[in-house]
Amino acid sequence: MLPLPARSAPALPPTGERTAPGLPDEEYWFARHEVAYAWITRRFAELISAGIVADAGAGEGYGTAWLREADPRSVIAWEYDEAACLHATRTYPETAMVRANLDALPARDSTIDLIACCQVIEHLWDLPRFLRECSRVLRPGGALIVTTPNRLTFSPGLGRCAKPVNPFHVEEFDAEQVGSLMRAAGFVGIEVLGLDHADRIDAWEQDNGSIVAAQVAAVLGDHLPPDLRDFIRTVNRDDFTVGSASDSAADLIGIGFAP
Repeated sequence: MLPLPARSAPALPPTGERTAPGLPDEEYWFARHEVAYAWITRRFAELISAGIVADAGAGEGYGTAWLREADPRSVIAWEYDEAACLHATRTYPETAMVRANLDALPARDSTIDLIACCQVIEHLWDLPRFLRECSRVLRPGGALIVTTPNRLTFSPGLGRCAKPVNPFHVEEFDAEQVGSLMRAAGFVGIEVLGLDHADRIDAWEQDNGSIVAAQVAAVLGDHLPPDLRDFIRTVNRDDFTVGSASDSAADLIGIGFAP
């Protein structure tokens, strides 16, 4: 994966939900994001290099910067949070940052070749509308890639359509739901993959239990145990793999193409 471009501004303050580079206690979550963007740039390298790419829900801006380094003709960042937009513009000055509500994308019909939307759909109040908007602005054959936490591992026991405990999430999904939502929005060639823990995290969990549950408990208790902190700070993108979707996947990766 290409290195993250040099940053020209300090990191955004942590919110308890948004991750960013340069936060040692966020390395587990940040690595999950890194792996997704790295996988997108490899899997869709040809489409990216020849096309116009959009990062929907770009947040801090690091993902857009990576997509730009993959050398598309043009890359656009869509983000609603004003502070995040200002930060991304200052930190990654070559990024075309557009403040936008994702249920009304600021693009003409059939003008975008690829949309990446990483760890965003669980935050959207009108997800079906966003997916329809993606279908509208993508060229025929253009790709939408979404990543989202797997409800079955992120919130064990939470039922479909139930309100998540995480106050930042509107709804969390399983693999079947992700595919069904994309299909309902008109996408074709749909595939849902899983981002899983690799051997080192699996070994840690065998001795300590769920690393996600441990971090959630630390946040709720306002205390990060030293042994957990030490391990989190060593996590990197080599500690994850992408393969077939399973109930045990950490994140889900949904892929669909505009007809």
